[in-house]
Amino acid sequence: MQMVRWFFILLLIGEVAQAQQTTRLTGNWEFIKQDAGGIWELVRPVGKGNPESVSLWQTVQLPHCVNADDAVDPDVNYYQGPAWYRTQLDIENPYSNGRTLLFFEGAGQKTDVYVYMTKVGSHTGGYDEFVVDITDAVEAFRKLPVAQSRFKGKIPIAVRTDNSRDLEMIPSDLSDFNLYGGIYRYLNLVYQPPVAIDKLFAKAEVDKTGKIGTVQVSARFFSPPPPEGAGITIKLFDPTGKVVHQKDLPPPSGGGPGRGPGDVKLTGFTLKTPQLWSPQTPALYTVEATVTTAEGKYVQTEKIGFRHFEFVDHGPFLLNGRRLLLRGTHRHEDHAGVAAAMTEDLMRREMIMMKEMGVNFIRLGHYQQSRIILNLCDSLGILVWEEIPWCRGGLGGPVYQAMAKRMLTNMIEQHYNHPSVIIWGMGNENDWPGDFPEFDKEKIRSFMKELHDLSHRLDNTRKTAIRRCDFCKDIVDVYSPSIWAGWYRGVYTEYKKVSEEEFKKVDHFLHVEWGGDSHARRHAENPDKALQVVKTGNGADERAGDASLYGGAARVSKDGDWSESYLCNLVDWHLKEQETMPWLTGTAQWPFKDFSTPVRPDNPVPYMNQKGVVERDLTKKEAYYVFQSYWTTQPMAHIYGHTWPVRWGAEGEEKMIKVYSNCAEAELFVNGKSYGVKKRNSQDFPAAGLRWNVPLNNGMQQVKVIARTGKTVITDSIQFQYQTEKWSQPAKIVLEKTGEQNGIATLQVTLLDEKGVPCPDAASWIRFGLAGDGKLIDNQGTSTGSRLVQAYNGRAIIRVQTNKGRSVISAKSEGMKTVFKEL
Repeated sequence: MQMVRWFFILLLIGEVAQAQQTTRLTGNWEFIKQDAGGIWELVRPVGKGNPESVSLWQTVQLPHCVNADDAVDPDVNYYQGPAWYRTQLDIENPYSNGRTLLFFEGAGQKTDVYVYMTKVGSHTGGYDEFVVDITDAVEAFRKLPVAQSRFKGKIPIAVRTDNSRDLEMIPSDLSDFNLYGGIYRYLNLVYQPPVAIDKLFAKAEVDKTGKIGTVQVSARFFSPPPPEGAGITIKLFDPTGKVVHQKDLPPPSGGGPGRGPGDVKLTGFTLKTPQLWSPQTPALYTVEATVTTAEGKYVQTEKIGFRHFEFVDHGPFLLNGRRLLLRGTHRHEDHAGVAAAMTEDLMRREMIMMKEMGVNFIRLGHYQQSRIILNLCDSLGILVWEEIPWCRGGLGGPVYQAMAKRMLTNMIEQHYNHPSVIIWGMGNENDWPGDFPEFDKEKIRSFMKELHDLSHRLDNTRKTAIRRCDFCKDIVDVYSPSIWAGWYRGVYTEYKKVSEEEFKKVDHFLHVEWGGDSHARRHAENPDKALQVVKTGNGADERAGDASLYGGAARVSKDGDWSESYLCNLVDWHLKEQETMPWLTGTAQWPFKDFSTPVRPDNPVPYMNQKGVVERDLTKKEAYYVFQSYWTTQPMAHIYGHTWPVRWGAEGEEKMIKVYSNCAEAELFVNGKSYGVKKRNSQDFPAAGLRWNVPLNNGMQQVKVIARTGKTVITDSIQFQYQTEKWSQPAKIVLEKTGEQNGIATLQVTLLDEKGVPCPDAASWIRFGLAGDGKLIDNQGTSTGSRLVQAYNGRAIIRVQTNKGRSVISAKSEGMKTVFKEL
């Protein structure tokens, strides 16, 4: 943890402010979730009570997602259509002849921007950054009589976003994630001097031995370029802030020879034995470009890092000349209560949690993500595969293909300098048809080759990759097949054999997407039971229909219990095997956090992909600690079952108690009695040998572990009720308040049989309702934040914002009497 904090502090200290002035526009926005008849409806005078006052607007903060609530509403389809935002800005550009810009870090999926009634810009694409120049429109508006009479000198700004379905856009609406609408990343007001750099490219390279580093600096200038008499200074700062290189340059005379058309090569230099960037020591240098003119100075900075990586042909991955096993995960830009509109603080918290789990690699699925995430990957030491959203559906026409190329170009140019990035992804599951009458594999191959070539033309220092499109695997540099051993096909003990077979088929193999769904707080005494009916020896790839909960061959994804217990076993086996695969480049578990999806309405939390090791609100599931026990060195110990309040079985029956720990040894105590010391052995499945079979009797059980590594001692403890009384089918609902804090009441449903015995394996659907002053805290996409949810071990939890009033909460389940609780 100390390393994470130190490098984050280093990132903040190392930032150098730009001479241009940038302000995040977060407050004073109004929003309406529908279209307008025209821009005049947004700016016309409105009298109170007049017809013009309808429709009603709501006040919001940016970033804001249109689908913050309805993405996981169990009773509706999420909204796909136009929405509007409006505000009024005080604009005073301090630069004579400067430009005033609106810099969007991302908005979905089509965006139109207006100053008063003038349309000043449009953008298509939900994930790449774009800039709208409003300078001329602002000056024109100020000449109108209404500028002072109605708007008192403020500038009216309106933004229309639209995430309507469109077959000629990427990503496809067949994708397993929501195509969100809204201004869901930060929007910035930028005052720019008359001479400024549009993009600064710093190509940092180092030889395999780490002895010689080189930096090539190119720039793309906003029009006009620096005039005669202007000067440019390039500085390189080392990670401590010391200047290690400086060069003064005359103004560039014209285009080339830079990275591409319109780019100007400014300078190049070498550096002996630079500090190397790696997951252990993510050393960041700073390139600073200063343009000096008669009007003043413009400064732009970029972070860079020196690292050398290599995918060995039919072999492992090397970083700075040494093998590094890529220990990866995935990320969707999605969070409880806000959907895609994550704040910088939320992003930081999420990425630090990944690092603390031991992650050194991430695939950003399945689209360009926020610059904040890339900055965090740089500073935390997390290698990156980032990709464009050509995901499922087939291949569209010229508009579709131009969009894919534009998004690839923007992604590479906007994230070019990040040392964390090693792979540009061309697409995902491009073998998945459905959006067009024609599905032509040769045309898809041809377009994939165009993207691959474009990527290398824009950036020859990174690799290209795709996942799950076998008929294109020979085109890209790195390929990941579909391997879901123990989930969509086969059993998890087939993982290593299937991986070896796929490894031999390509030059550079990297396995991304593996794991399985788990319903948080659901646990099982016999989690591997479903494996008994699953056929083996038929591969481990996901095929058409496998993600469905209905029909087809027996598979754990359909026939398993979706317990955390099963997922821990699956993860445990995979990680154990990876330690004995010296040829393996690495893998990336899918995904770090549960996320919303329109194609999974029947999951235990409706409209949620529940394969994360944390819930959508970052609550850790048990599997998080399995990864931590294999991937981290900071001593830790975790007894399985912190969210398992009731276990069950016969009186005196032996039950397995597992401890996930990276310590050398551990001793288990149950009700004060020691059950011995066990030595950790990663190849002793499950729990690396840290498991005890303990006879349990009816009643409360107190469990404690003491784990040791050298002189370091780590402890953990849990308690649970052990139930020996048998039960039948659920017949009754008990609804009780279990606590209240800061105006938030917690209520729990418990399912009982007809004799009043708890049913700890019940998975019935529970629906909560409320009448009164309070409000259900639902539509969160979590096990405790959905008004419709499958029970976990015969219980379900919901929270209520009481609003200091009276409310009646209801809970119902099919075949049982609805119950009520007054608050």
